[in-house]
Amino acid sequence: MIPLVHDFEGEVVLIFGGGPVGARKARRFAEEARVVVVSPTFADEAFGGSEFVRAAPDPADVPAWIEAADPALVVAATDDDVLNAAVGRAASEAGILVNRADRSGGRERGSVVVPATVDDGPVGVAVTTGGTSPAVSRHLRRELESTVAGAGVVATVVGDLRGTLKARSIDPERRREAVRAVAASDAVWTVARESGDERRVREVADRVVAEALDG
Repeated sequence: MIPLVHDFEGEVVLIFGGGPVGARKARRFAEEARVVVVSPTFADEAFGGSEFVRAAPDPADVPAWIEAADPALVVAATDDDVLNAAVGRAASEAGILVNRADRSGGRERGSVVVPATVDDGPVGVAVTTGGTSPAVSRHLRRELESTVAGAGVVATVVGDLRGTLKARSIDPERRREAVRAVAASDAVWTVARESGDERRVREVADRVVAEALDG
């Protein structure tokens, strides 16, 4: 499997299953998409503002549900293997991406795995074992949290610096070296992680750039 990043803004994600797994999936996708959860019951958990449809679809009814919702992604997260299989089959036949939350290891064509993620906007790091071991993905996500902390403000500052330096008459290779120096600067990362103050990070980054260009 090859990881990709998909923009779900304005899209519909259709989830079959209102248990804890369905709730977790709903919270994740509701950050961008309109999420519709179909289930006869719903766990006492947060669903991220998703829409609830209280129903118990028969496997034969799944294609009609998918056609009505017109989703970008369908998630099979019920405790019924037959229903999950019907969801996967119907989504595949409709040419729609599907996530089988009950499936580990081998995947059918068109299926996707939802990775464990660490976000510090605009930086995001995803960890996946291809669905083989979600527990390992979650462990690695926790390990990465301290590494990614502060990355968002550093990325923002470095991105702005690239544009600023590009507008100046500086040799392209020296410009790239200056940008790389900021991205790798311990001083920049320390300020970002300790304060999260973009203004202070920019001040340190400017000093790093000046040193790099003077060198």
